Formats: sequence, structure tokens, C-alpha cells
Amino acid sequence: MKPTDLRGILQYIPRFRDKIFILSIDGAIVTDENFANILLDIAVLRSLNIRVVLVHGASAQISALAAERQITPSDLDGSGVTDSATLALALTASNRLTHEILEGLAAIDLRAACTNALVSSPLGILQGIDHLNTGKVERVDAEFLQMLMAQGIIPVVPPLGVDGDGKTFRLNSDLVATVIAGELKATKVIFISSFDGLIHQGKLIRQILASDLDFLLAQQKQDFPAELVSKATHAAIACRNGVPRVHVINGRVAEGLLAEVFSNEGIGTLVYANEYRQVRRAMKKDVRSILRLTRNPVAAEELVKRTYATIEKQLADFYLFEIDRNPVACVALHLYPEQKFGELACLCVSSSHENQGIGRTLIQFVESRARELGLVQLFLLSTQAYAYFQSKGGFVEGSPDDLPPLRREKYEQSGRKSKVLLKKLQ
Repeated sequence: MKPTDLRGILQYIPRFRDKIFILSIDGAIVTDENFANILLDIAVLRSLNIRVVLVHGASAQISALAAERQITPSDLDGSGVTDSATLALALTASNRLTHEILEGLAAIDLRAACTNALVSSPLGILQGIDHLNTGKVERVDAEFLQMLMAQGIIPVVPPLGVDGDGKTFRLNSDLVATVIAGELKATKVIFISSFDGLIHQGKLIRQILASDLDFLLAQQKQDFPAELVSKATHAAIACRNGVPRVHVINGRVAEGLLAEVFSNEGIGTLVYANEYRQVRRAMKKDVRSILRLTRNPVAAEELVKRTYATIEKQLADFYLFEIDRNPVACVALHLYPEQKFGELACLCVSSSHENQGIGRTLIQFVESRARELGLVQLFLLSTQAYAYFQSKGGFVEGSPDDLPPLRREKYEQSGRKSKVLLKKLQ
């Protein structure tokens, strides 16, 4: 997807308008030549009424300052011990970076302000080690941040906090972004780093459920690059704290921020909370519920008729959406492994629960499931709802020739002359 493709961007605007994105940018990216392009991407987000809070790190600058002054820093990322010399480095580096960011935003006519919205306290003594000037976030002045954003001002938050006595503590910027996101009920946290995403055992993770990421961190933390452990940890924490989506992207990729936000494929890693917690696999006891849900759409010729035996035979392909343990919608994902295709089928929402976004949730669930299974394309057949799938699901019209041979044969035999809709996954 090209960020210049307005049609690709426009489908996301209703979903993101007036939502809050927390952008956490590593210090190494702020001084990279591509940072000017990131600022332009931020300008696009703001023009679409997306509210932005910008958090930045300073590890690269602290390291450079330490080498220049021939000082060995006690810690680089704000999670270990911060002695007095390292705190002085952090203050100098953070203040410089904050000023550079404010300059860059001013150059593209975006208003911004450095804030003291974080109330901190000492991290203290952990496992017998005094962390000295390393802090933890006690409170976020969410009202102050909201007020700035309401006036079109981008809050810029350095990795520093101050306690009630005015003493400064060094903070981990990933932690800062995560805490702010939870307090502001942000829609996204986007970690912008020097890596293509989260790397595990040498491979890029394209997308992962937050609970699965927790498992990897508990069992195989050593298989992540050391520089990414903090981001992986806080991505999972953010999802547990109510953030639906967390992204980790490479800030050196031109137009990468827009490509990550405004396309299903993205460029980095997507960590997602289980918003599909109401979706579960169908069981044998659910066959009658599926028949009940599909009765009216079958009568209206919106769906092809399925018998009890047919549904039971393909039961492993069906999923139900429940509210208070009551099935109110269903969908199926039929697999064609030879072609690595999947068919989205039998999408049906009870008339009492229409226009609540359940259909879109099931489409997204099937797409996510298809990606996890390594499929390269989804297709569906529709006689009446094709416009819905095109506008809400991003499907495009194809032809019967695009179907797997086995499905093409059934298509011809049915005589329904359904439209064929396609969506590439890779």
C-alpha cells in the first residue's frame, strides 16, 4: 500500500478519528536522516484528527555523550541503575533531543509543548540493588495532556520524571509510553526503533497475540535481541492495560509510519490484545445455533443452504460470536492448502445485533486467523452483500477463474452466479 493512495487511507479515517496514538521514538531515530519524514507522517495523522503524544528515548545520545566525556554510564535505557553521572548525561541528552523535536515540529507548522506530566518516585532497591536515580511513574497528569491535545498541541514527553520535591528521575521511555497509553486509553502505541520489528530466534514476528508474546518472554526471553526485550515486554503490558494494538516498526523506512497505520500488512510487528475474546470455535452443540442464525439469510438467498450434516462435517471451520454466552453471529474459514487460499463463508449476524460492528470484527478475525495459518489470499462468494465486503473488509472483485479448481467446480454447479471477491494477505 502506498501512503499516497488516498482510498487506502480513507477507509481508516472513521475508525481513527479523534483517537489517541502514542508514538515512542528511540533517540537514534530522532537524529536519523529519516526523522524529517516521520514528522511529515505525524502531520498527516494530525490532519486526519488523530491525536498524538510523542515520547522519546535518549540511549544513543547518552552513549555518545559518555564516550565524548570519557564516562562509563551505569545504564543506557533507563531500567537499570542510574548513578549521578549517568543522570547528568540523561538530562543533557534528553533536553537536546526534546529541543530538536520541537524545532522539527515547528518547521512543519505543528504546535507542540514539552511537558512535566509525569510524577515519579524512586524505583528503589530491587533484589538487593539500589537503582539510585532510576524512577517509576507514580501518576500521569492525563487531564493536562488531554487539554493540550484538545487545543491541537502535541505533547512531547522526555524519559524523565519529577517527584513532589522537584527531584528528577530517569525513566525507561518504553515504560513511559505504556503508562501514558493506559491512562489516556490510547488506541495504539507505536514503538519506532532501529529494528524492523520484534525479532525472535532471528526471525521477524509479523503479528502476535499479547498472551503469546507473554509466553515467549517467560520461556524464551533470551531468544530476543537484548535491545528489543524492553519493547516486547512493554508491548505485552500495554495490551494487558487496555491498548488494542501495539506496533514495533523501523524508523529508518521512508513513509513507514503511514504504511504501518493505514494498511493491514504493515511493515513491522503488530501485537494485539484479544479483542476477539467473544469469538470461539463452534462445537457440536452449536450446530442448531448456526442453523438458527442462518435461517433468514438462507430464505432471502443471501446465504447458500446448509444442512445439519453439512455443518457438522465442516464444524472445525466455524466460529461463533457470543454475547453473554449467547451466539449472535457466525462465520466460517474453509481452507484450500494447496493454493494457500482461504474462503470466508457463512458470515451471518443476528438481526437483533446488526449495526454494532460484529460483522467487521468477524471479518478481521478470519483475516487474522488466515495470516496465522500462512495463507496468501482470502476469497468469498456473495450475491447481495458484496458492497459491504468491499467497503468494510477491503475486498476487491475477481472472477471465477481466481477460485481454486475444487471451489470453481462447486461454483459452476450451484448456478448462483455469485460475485467473487478477493483479498491478498501477503
